[in-house]
Amino acid sequence: MSKLKKAYSAFERLSATTSWPDHVTPLPFGEGEEKRFWPAGFNAGTTSAAIKARRPDIMVVSSDQPSSAAAVFTRNLCSAAPVSLSKEHLRTSASSMRAVVCNSGNANAATGERGMRDAETMAAETAAALGVHPEEVLVASTGVIGVALPIERMSEAIGSFSAVVLEGSGADAALAIMTTDTFPKFIAVDIALSGGTARLSGIAKGSGMICPDMATMLGFLFTDAAIDPALLQEMLSAANERSFNAITVDGDTSTNDMAAILASGRSGQIVRGSDDAGIFFSALETVMTFLARLIVLDGEGATKLVEIRVEGAENDEDAKKAARTIAGSSLVKTAMNGEDANWGRIIAAVGRSGARVDTERLTVKFNDLAILEPGYRSDFSEEEAKKILAEPGYTITISMGRGTGSASVWTCDLSREYVEINADYRT
Repeated sequence: MSKLKKAYSAFERLSATTSWPDHVTPLPFGEGEEKRFWPAGFNAGTTSAAIKARRPDIMVVSSDQPSSAAAVFTRNLCSAAPVSLSKEHLRTSASSMRAVVCNSGNANAATGERGMRDAETMAAETAAALGVHPEEVLVASTGVIGVALPIERMSEAIGSFSAVVLEGSGADAALAIMTTDTFPKFIAVDIALSGGTARLSGIAKGSGMICPDMATMLGFLFTDAAIDPALLQEMLSAANERSFNAITVDGDTSTNDMAAILASGRSGQIVRGSDDAGIFFSALETVMTFLARLIVLDGEGATKLVEIRVEGAENDEDAKKAARTIAGSSLVKTAMNGEDANWGRIIAAVGRSGARVDTERLTVKFNDLAILEPGYRSDFSEEEAKKILAEPGYTITISMGRGTGSASVWTCDLSREYVEINADYRT
């Protein structure tokens, strides 16, 4: 199956289990339909600097006018040069951002002073090609850590954008930022607002080194709505906590994590506290959650997409602690892969999570099948549990017996293929 066909299949699978908010309509995608992906004012292009063999490895998305911008970044202390540079550009140009440039195949992390110079060169070359200022460009990189960028080849490749029309599709852009991903991740929705229709589009990449402590590996969102940078930042940060910050593949937080959004202002103004603001935020959170689930679905070697749902916690923070601990447990994840209803591993993760739990009221369900009931009573059909665990997606629900706090984290199984992929990642 081609990467694009796999993307369409993943889109259809997750769409069937997504509750789209009122006023939000997802755009259908299929062969030849990707060109209408971008909101008004945005264009994209891809090119190759031969960092990755046989496919484009540099993406540029540009806005034809100054755009509001917001972003969240990794909290990993060994963060990459493009993270540091983009933070600085966001501080100076949050109301006038014009482009995002991203390369795959090389993270430009742990590369010292040269790494910062190379990130600055990426911004400068993109700015020159588009006729904007370098500080109006967000820079991102993903790939192998500790290797210098082939900046001469990259400068030449980025410079080519000045001689071509940027008319790449969302699929093209998402393909160019992939590393070990097996399919591109993209989605666009139309949002019915009081002043007309706005579009929100997003692309993401990620498959391994996924346990974000702010965002995903990389996620870029674009809208033609007009939103003040401060409000845009609040919305992105809040939506991020329940989407990109609620996934794990392997428990590793990248040096390059970044999620950013640009708003061109070509459609109606969204004002703080208005109905439109609530509608847009709901759309943003849904789109980001959709992209986050695509990342887990494409986890390295993954065969299952599993929602860990914690209810009855003392508060939402406790629920998230428990959910993330269960979702990140190698023993739980290998049991998922082996389709083994080993609920003891789940409660062991709950007990070490730091979340408060009433052990006598603790319960576990696989979908609607009760696995563990209060008082540590367990009397379930292994055959029925096996059927659920054999499905490509299901929900494990844990009730903590303490209060009304709740949280969801999406995870995947841990397979032999994950080890094989990461044993020779650099080759």
